[in-house]
Amino acid sequence: MAFIEIRNLFKRFKKVVAVNHIHLEVEQGEMLTLLGPSGCGKTTTLRCIAGLEKPEEGDILIDGKPMLSQGFVPPSKRGIGMVFQNYAVWPHMKVLHNVGYGLTLQKIPKPKIREMALQVLDLVGLKGLENRYPSQLSGGQQQRVALARALVRNPKVLLLDEPLSNLDAKLREKMRFEIKSLVKRMGITSVYVTHDQAEAMVISDRIAVMDSGNVAQIGTAEEIYKKPANRFVADFIGTMNFIPGEVVEVLKDSGVVYVRAEFKEKILCRTNTLERMTPGQAVYVSIRPEDVDVLAEPAPARENVFKGTIAHKAYLGNFLYFFVTVHNTMIRVQVPHHLPQEEGQELMLSLDPQKCVILS
Repeated sequence: MAFIEIRNLFKRFKKVVAVNHIHLEVEQGEMLTLLGPSGCGKTTTLRCIAGLEKPEEGDILIDGKPMLSQGFVPPSKRGIGMVFQNYAVWPHMKVLHNVGYGLTLQKIPKPKIREMALQVLDLVGLKGLENRYPSQLSGGQQQRVALARALVRNPKVLLLDEPLSNLDAKLREKMRFEIKSLVKRMGITSVYVTHDQAEAMVISDRIAVMDSGNVAQIGTAEEIYKKPANRFVADFIGTMNFIPGEVVEVLKDSGVVYVRAEFKEKILCRTNTLERMTPGQAVYVSIRPEDVDVLAEPAPARENVFKGTIAHKAYLGNFLYFFVTVHNTMIRVQVPHHLPQEEGQELMLSLDPQKCVILS
């Protein structure tokens, strides 16, 4: 049995459906990330797990115990630690008191609170800063205080709501690895919310991509990147070319589908979703820019070779992007710096059939 189970969860705000009958499971010790754009329902889902929102339908089980169906369990009784986007540290309290404040409400003796707070401050890398005020700390240190406060009660579940969004890019990157390492070391079951796809791919064991209150796809970062379930996921995760076309032939024995692209040439795709493919069906052939090859010379033995013209060339640090038009269809190609072609030149592109994903 999963450590967290979300069953048929439904939540609306007036006429707006925020969470639409979703089902999710989080295994013990797993870090699951809810990823999606603003308004997709990820924070509402997190707040329902925490008990800060009451859904209209469904149930949430934590360690096998229902939080809703057998009576509403308040946040303080759910065994949850939560880290918010804005840190939520008290400016008038020193670090030690910020971390230990929740323990004072449990009537724990002061010497024990100090011991527990110092221990968790050491764990998050703030040893020696316990007597400072938040104003004397950097943004990253304040976020560590918030994390320490969530962990000091030894929660069953850790919930993190966009915890790094207020930090600068370099500090965000560093904190991703720190949070991931700490959570894994402690073995805490965690649910993480972010709109940042790179953050989700680095920090997660699995990712649930959300769209308009629904779970569009759930899987590892690699599964979602390489085999997106639909166009929304493909477009939201990374960069993807979408070539409109129509299915013209399905060869089930060989696992091959031929699609006639809008530029009138056939594209061969190898896919394991043949049962959903029928001739005449409108589809998109999707392929990542790094999976499109530029050929130095014609290659008759290769499949999916097309002639195009470089419309634009963009320098992006460690690689180039060619924006290539093939009969008015724009295909983005990621290439190394040493390629000599310039805007206006023709070149040959090759699309690997194994990496072409057919989406409706």
